[in-house]
Amino acid sequence: MVRTTIFWLHLACGVSASLVVLMMSVTGVVLTYERQAQAWEDRSYYAEPEADQQMMSANQLIEASRGLDDFEPTSLMLSSDPTAPAVLKQGRSQTRHLNPYNGEVYNPHSDALSVFFSTVRGWHRWFNMTGNNRSSARVITGAANLMFLFLVLSGIYLWLPKIYVRTTLRARVWFNASNSNANARNFNWHHVLGFWAAIPLVVIISTATVFNYSWANSLVYQLAGEEAPIRGGSASVETPVTAPVSHLPYANLIDTAKTYSAGWRTITLAIPAADANSASLTLDEGDGGQPQKRHVLTLNVTDGKVIKWAPFSSQTPGAQARRWVRFLHTGEALGLTGQTIAGIASFAAILMVWTGLALALRRFQRWLEKQKRTREVEAPTI
Repeated sequence: MVRTTIFWLHLACGVSASLVVLMMSVTGVVLTYERQAQAWEDRSYYAEPEADQQMMSANQLIEASRGLDDFEPTSLMLSSDPTAPAVLKQGRSQTRHLNPYNGEVYNPHSDALSVFFSTVRGWHRWFNMTGNNRSSARVITGAANLMFLFLVLSGIYLWLPKIYVRTTLRARVWFNASNSNANARNFNWHHVLGFWAAIPLVVIISTATVFNYSWANSLVYQLAGEEAPIRGGSASVETPVTAPVSHLPYANLIDTAKTYSAGWRTITLAIPAADANSASLTLDEGDGGQPQKRHVLTLNVTDGKVIKWAPFSSQTPGAQARRWVRFLHTGEALGLTGQTIAGIASFAAILMVWTGLALALRRFQRWLEKQKRTREVEAPTI
């Protein structure tokens, strides 16, 4: 009785959420190597320096970027790769790439690839809706995601064979090339794909739930024994400084940051306001998608003294877990291997939707045929 109930719930959720899950799975596959594709697109911004050419200072790079289409940088990112550009950003929307040796601004390449990924990501999250329609779309994708989680968890239970014999188990853990018909093939593929993709899909789907629901976000912190931080809540307020503060050269701050990580790959300086007393620098020892390799250093801008050194390990368990969630969803937290696993699991989900719908349709057809035979038997004879 329990197994039958779970099966019908599994079937109902599968049919109801199939198209949305299919959309999220297809777009998930497309987004698998987005970071690498974007890096490939930015290859035109890399150039070998001339012999004995010295890199410009951080202050010089910041000044070189100012005045470009009213561009006012809010952050500067430098790379340990001597051929990499200096990346200056104004908020999240505007970016400039500069040659770090002469301050030349590289001509922006075509944004076709970036626009493509942005569109795919929009479909993945909210059917590429804009404005207030996004909220409505997220209700649908969030609900479908929850049903998908139930499908995977209930599928694990339904995968268990009634009789544990070698032949039965083998048919559910590996593909059978000798399936007698399409229905048998779909049954075999659905179970095999579910077996191998179950764990990655549970991670991908459960982390997506955290993005969609505040209760799931709070649960991450609660499981770590903490209270979730309140968004937009009051923060500690410093005494405002109305007059400009005498800043050390930013190069001094960056040199100090370098001493805190021998294996840094990028250092990002959040450019402080003229009246700010401190500056924050983020040191990344990974590829940008590994939260455990990102650390933050806060320095006094007047004397360069350390205000706070916050490596990832110093953060609270809840804060660490929440940062892991973001990059476990895409697999990036585990590097290229994790991305590949996430991509394969998403592709498996596509096939699981297809085979699941085929099995459901076949079951529906059999039910219709049964109803037809029943009516023919019960029909009065004249």
